[in-house]
Amino acid sequence: MPLPIAAHSALLAVAVAIATATVLLPFPWTPPRDRFADMILANATIYTADPAHPFADAMAVRGGRVLRIGTYESVKELKGRHTHELSLSENVVLPGFIDSHVHFIDGGLQLARVPLRGVRSKDDFIARVKEAVRDKHPGQWILGGGWNNDFWGGDIPAAAWLDDISPDNPVWLSRMDGHMGVANSLAMKIAGIDSNTNDPIGGTIMRTTEGEPTGLLVDTAMRLIFDVIEKVSNRERREALLRASRHALMRGVTTVVDVGSYFPGASTEKTWQDFAGGVKAFLDGSLGSSSALFHDPYEGDPGNYGLQVTDLDSLLNRTLESDKFGLQVAVHAIGDKANDMLLDMVDRVVDLNGVKDRRFRIEHAQHLAPGAAKRFGKHGIIASVQPDHLLDDANSAGNKIGVERADRSSYTFRSLLDGGAQLAFGSDWPVSDINPLQAIRTAMFRKPPGWEVPWIPVERLTLDELLKAHTLSAAFACFLDHAVGSLSEGKYADFVVLPSTSWDEFSNDVPGQVLATYVSGRQAYP
Repeated sequence: MPLPIAAHSALLAVAVAIATATVLLPFPWTPPRDRFADMILANATIYTADPAHPFADAMAVRGGRVLRIGTYESVKELKGRHTHELSLSENVVLPGFIDSHVHFIDGGLQLARVPLRGVRSKDDFIARVKEAVRDKHPGQWILGGGWNNDFWGGDIPAAAWLDDISPDNPVWLSRMDGHMGVANSLAMKIAGIDSNTNDPIGGTIMRTTEGEPTGLLVDTAMRLIFDVIEKVSNRERREALLRASRHALMRGVTTVVDVGSYFPGASTEKTWQDFAGGVKAFLDGSLGSSSALFHDPYEGDPGNYGLQVTDLDSLLNRTLESDKFGLQVAVHAIGDKANDMLLDMVDRVVDLNGVKDRRFRIEHAQHLAPGAAKRFGKHGIIASVQPDHLLDDANSAGNKIGVERADRSSYTFRSLLDGGAQLAFGSDWPVSDINPLQAIRTAMFRKPPGWEVPWIPVERLTLDELLKAHTLSAAFACFLDHAVGSLSEGKYADFVVLPSTSWDEFSNDVPGQVLATYVSGRQAYP
């Protein structure tokens, strides 16, 4: 069975020093011989995500797995002398959230770097970098990210913003989407980037009218800087994993799918420095960086249709070989043309390799041409989508690709679900924060901050559909539906407790935080 780039709750358990870690085992599961439970959860409003038994008010846990779930009367016989009973006040309990698309180590590293998420002005941008420089010795790299130029009117950062405040320190600051970044002049000098440096395939070095690099690098051009940034030590990576795990557990996330950070053209050895259990590729860039691949050009830039960062024949051949060996394949596609190209490619893969349970994933599926959503269901394609990205794009998509195109093609969650796609929700952290409850609210209402009406309201989903996209469907999307994703007998007892004390309260006002997170029946947060 293919096991993709998934980090099961056991990984998070290890990272936060929970006493015992668990290992995924195939079914059938045999209940422990000891008939008594380790823990009984009582007086709860449990949403199981199991269509056969959607709600319960009590659950028994033994050996890290759900032993029985239903009414209290049905589980109380499992209470022994050493059973811990956790009695709630009718609090809503959900299966542990699955984040289907994270860059986990990068997110943990970013928590200790220059924080630029939410910066609303050039002055604030510069001030945060200046503050970071104070704590560094000459020659040390200043790293950070999360900036969004749309928040301050669209002016794109340049080396000129940074050079006066960081003359002795190389600087690299990535945009929030991870497809663009800005370097100062010292960093470009170290990387050998000058007016004579050619654009790499699938990337762009932004230049002045005189041909000088501005400091802005797009998509594969970023690897020119990545190759010279000081390497992250194993100790730093372990610390980042701990930070990331604590942050995820605080948000109710018990399983993550890490999609890696390999760039086309980079050494394949680097892929093994990340969680690499599946196959991931890029076909285009991002909307915010004007590098997502569209059928029609960007507004005000008639020659720019975006970037195709991978040769399609090469991608097809690699996908065919990976698919033959039972590996799950995930490909990044944001623009409508990139998605159409991938859907065509999947048709060819099925024709050549035959029909099977491959669960091909399209990461983002952000902008779709008319009719494309229905094609996902043809081969059971997973639409791995990130609802909180629409909060960033709602205000800028119309300027990028025109209001009509944006309103017709963007974040078509309802169309995808109705077309037969499996929806798997994620954050793309650290691009957006890892926060499933916020993502659920975003996809439910589709109202960015300051908006009084929803953006494309016909694409909203019901609460049950939203919860499943972050639990059961997300587990299916990474071949872990036998073990997590619902509170069903035999599955891991990963769950979150919410402050809501009734289902009506929860459905009318989705809270912004969890009270507690449990991994394999053990409290992991707080």
